[in-house]
Amino acid sequence: MTGRFQDQGVIVTGGARGIGLGIAARLAAEGARVAIWDLAPEAFDVDRAGFEPAALLPVDIADEASVAHAAEASLARLGRIDVLVCNAGINGPVVETVAYPLETWNRVLAVNLTGTFLCCRAVVPHMTARGYGRIVNVASIGGKEGVPGISAYTAAKAGVIGFTRTLARELATTGVLVNAVAPAMVETELLSQMTPAHIEASRAKIPMGRFLAIPELAAVVAFAASPENAFTTGFTFDATGGRADY
Repeated sequence: MTGRFQDQGVIVTGGARGIGLGIAARLAAEGARVAIWDLAPEAFDVDRAGFEPAALLPVDIADEASVAHAAEASLARLGRIDVLVCNAGINGPVVETVAYPLETWNRVLAVNLTGTFLCCRAVVPHMTARGYGRIVNVASIGGKEGVPGISAYTAAKAGVIGFTRTLARELATTGVLVNAVAPAMVETELLSQMTPAHIEASRAKIPMGRFLAIPELAAVVAFAASPENAFTTGFTFDATGGRADY
């Protein structure tokens, strides 16, 4: 598979494994030169991934200095940044709001929401100067609906959707398009952070009766990040098996 991202410079956060790795592999297969940002880059396995990243950087996306350094290093390695996929995130525990620890709440919002803001802010000046860019922020169906027991996560992902809309309107005439994707639950190792009851309740909400597969989400991201997507910005693409109808 080649084509849409030939010679483009792409950053994927949280790309060493799981969803991020699937997205990075899809874009690389279509010709992208990919810089992976990850808190644990040692988790990247080139044999499992099927491609060699142009850069593999240790990054804490919730830390402003770490993000700024990674953006500079990625630009030096890639030569240009055409695409940013903000995928890195954490779930946090499944706990009712009245018992949710403040420290954990702050960390979930710092990674999922503030991290998305910091990554976007770091690359937007370069994209606008070139007159081209595609940003895709990975949100969640939880950000549209709200899900009992994961208040910090759903609040953060709702924030990502709102932030995406705002940034898209700010950049609408610059050639830089900003969209989000809202997946239903994806079967990855992050399920280990959730209770069996929460997992089954999430599955039961999906009319197709199954969880989302990583390649399916990667395909949606690939369109939103591609030059083919030329007139859609500020939108949140659905990937929920029929759960969301707006």
